[in-house]
Amino acid sequence: MKILLLGAGGQVGRELPEVVNQLRKNEIEIIGLDRSQLDITRQDLVDQRITAIQPALVVNAAAYTAVDKAEQEADLAFAVNRDAPGFIAKACANNDIPLVHISTDYVFDGEKTGAYVEDDPANPGSVYGQSKWEGEEAVRHNLERHIVLRTSWVFGVYGKNFVYTMIRLGKQREELRIVNDQYGCPTAANAIARALVEISQRVTQEGFDNWGTYHYCGQPDTTWFHFAEAIIAVTKGKFDYNVQHIHPIATREFPTPAKRPQNSVLNCDKIRRIFGIEQADWKHDLLSMIEHKHFLEMAQ
Repeated sequence: MKILLLGAGGQVGRELPEVVNQLRKNEIEIIGLDRSQLDITRQDLVDQRITAIQPALVVNAAAYTAVDKAEQEADLAFAVNRDAPGFIAKACANNDIPLVHISTDYVFDGEKTGAYVEDDPANPGSVYGQSKWEGEEAVRHNLERHIVLRTSWVFGVYGKNFVYTMIRLGKQREELRIVNDQYGCPTAANAIARALVEISQRVTQEGFDNWGTYHYCGQPDTTWFHFAEAIIAVTKGKFDYNVQHIHPIATREFPTPAKRPQNSVLNCDKIRRIFGIEQADWKHDLLSMIEHKHFLEMAQ
């Protein structure tokens, strides 16, 4: 099975080929393209490449993810997160190819009590969230055979993420002040890649018809403060930290250009029911991350 992976240079994109090898899925061939190899904001180039490759499935893991920067770079955020998924979905429709598109918890406003289910109303509070929501809608509008996979608080060996930020700050500062009233689910890029392998095998089987939107994230839910505590605790033996205290603070004490959801816990019952995919334990995945052969190199 030939899978065209867009966003091959990102956190999930770098993990997917590794997971395919780990699982010894020799029947899966990943053709990965990063931003230097394909400008997904150009419909003509997207059409040409998908038509030429003729994959069994397209996975779109490409995104503009600089949440705060997006407030000043709205045009770029919408080009990558809204327009490009629409172009990809159109090209897939023209070639009768299914698409798995990765989205985010930021499509929700965070006002709900309890975990969000897939059909809860979207109400993004940021440019990033709005651009990702409109990208989802572009996929739905242009392609029937699609999976929109929402995830949250992504971390992993590759790329920039909260784990590396905490490690860097832990080396630099004696005290860290971390928000403790935003709730969500850290999710390892490796776990997302594993879910993608399972989804890919299922959706390319003849007769599959459970298309639509799904949630997938790690468990249990936590706050940024408790996530930070866990990161520092499990990496203490690997770095010469200056940090002595980690203090919980309220969101209002740490203003940011983009509004974050206060609660973005995702309910994952649907993906468990349809695909048999269980939520991974993010604490276990964090331990696996720090034992990865590239971790120390990436953490410098």
